[in-house]
Amino acid sequence: MNDAKNSTRSDPAGAPPRPGLVTTPLTQRFWDAANDDELLIQRCRDCGHRQHYPRNICTGCWSEQLEWQAASGRGTVWTFTVVEKPGHPAWAGETPYTIALVELEEGPRLMTRLIDCAPDGVAVGMDVVLRPTRDEQLGQTLITFAPAASD
Repeated sequence: MNDAKNSTRSDPAGAPPRPGLVTTPLTQRFWDAANDDELLIQRCRDCGHRQHYPRNICTGCWSEQLEWQAASGRGTVWTFTVVEKPGHPAWAGETPYTIALVELEEGPRLMTRLIDCAPDGVAVGMDVVLRPTRDEQLGQTLITFAPAASD
């Protein structure tokens, strides 16, 4: 992946801190891999179904035989929205920004932020690639995507 970790924009003076991540024993491996610029998804050992977000059972066959698999980091914008009024004041200085539902090459879809692309440059069907972004305030690398053309 990208050797240089991107940093999110610094918060404007006086902005409240960003809400923190909530991790569980089930999601900890996902977030640890994100810190290594890797996107993990789950794969069922019984039926081969791949899924995201992490769960205790396979959504294809209900098996508990799940393992982590590295995703390719390639996907397609399935749908998106441009956020002009953030749901939390901590992101007020970053508007407008784009949140997209990306369908991974492996099949699962995940909600993510698109970076390195103006909101009016996003389109359904656009090819995107994994571009992890380091959030220093959270002390965590976030799973973000960018247009494949910018890779």
